[in-house]
Amino acid sequence: MKPRKLPRYVHGYVDRHGAPRFYFRKAGWKSVALPGLPWSPQFMEVYERALKRGEGIELGSKRTVHGTISAALISYYQSAAFSEALAKVTQQNRRAILEAFRADHGDKRVSLMHAKALQNIINKKRPAAQRNFKKAMRGFIDYCISHNLMKVDALEGTKLSKMKTKGHHTWTEEEIAQYRTRHAPGTKARLALELLLQTGHARADVVRMGRQHVRNGKLSMRRQKTDVQFDIPLLPDLVAEIELHPKVGLAYLLTEHGKPFTAAGFGNKFREWCDQAQLDHCAAHGLRKASAVRHALNGASAFELMAWHGWKTIGEAQRYVDEANRMLLAESAGAKMRTTSG
Repeated sequence: MKPRKLPRYVHGYVDRHGAPRFYFRKAGWKSVALPGLPWSPQFMEVYERALKRGEGIELGSKRTVHGTISAALISYYQSAAFSEALAKVTQQNRRAILEAFRADHGDKRVSLMHAKALQNIINKKRPAAQRNFKKAMRGFIDYCISHNLMKVDALEGTKLSKMKTKGHHTWTEEEIAQYRTRHAPGTKARLALELLLQTGHARADVVRMGRQHVRNGKLSMRRQKTDVQFDIPLLPDLVAEIELHPKVGLAYLLTEHGKPFTAAGFGNKFREWCDQAQLDHCAAHGLRKASAVRHALNGASAFELMAWHGWKTIGEAQRYVDEANRMLLAESAGAKMRTTSG
């Protein structure tokens, strides 16, 4: 059975926590958040109210007006800079951010967009959301400037709040052992951990991994987010775990219905497996970081980390090399103290 279409003017996306979000959005009308799932009673109740609330708006305001932010965004979505240069998952994430911006400011003149207005919008967001907003707006504004829709870079001079955290927690070796104790070899939960840890790649890539990507013991793929190619040998622990699972379909990880996971669906399932292991502070992305730390501790250079994990810039890789050096130097200092004490 084909999935039922969304009601008219309803737009949906999956947020960074894997939760589905739905909004009533129509040009010239106020955006309305819709509760629950499409076609459910609570969803339809708010949806019907949103429709009635906009019935009195004049026809002229329903059309996209040339020169507005709304018109510029429509043009941007259709451009190669958006539809071809960005990975599908990046398009989805950035479009969700830009559509929220459009709902509030779509009727304004794009040429009059200025830094003070954007700074006011940025200030109302949390640090992580500020960075996502600025990335999404960066591409849009670059497009507007290159097509003479704007003359001044409205993002220039805007400031972001400092991040209070360092992002996802990096799994420790003790936490990896704790998860393995709870989830035995041969289970789907264990295979998920080994794929994430032994390849060091993000969940969006892990859910696509399968036998079709392996040649002569080497896994060859492109990162979904950045389209960067990576070619890495399958490590012994991962090979041993894969051999414990039936060869059904192409993807290594399959749902209970025998279908490949979506990135969001896998994230939710892995969250359950972590909770079962009493690791509620751990997440899938933390294993990518743990993989980088492991490689760096074993002497991998920043360039080697870039090749393995598919990073475009050396800065990301160098952070893990520096962290590994710090850990090794501290261990060396401790060993010298023990020798002196003896």
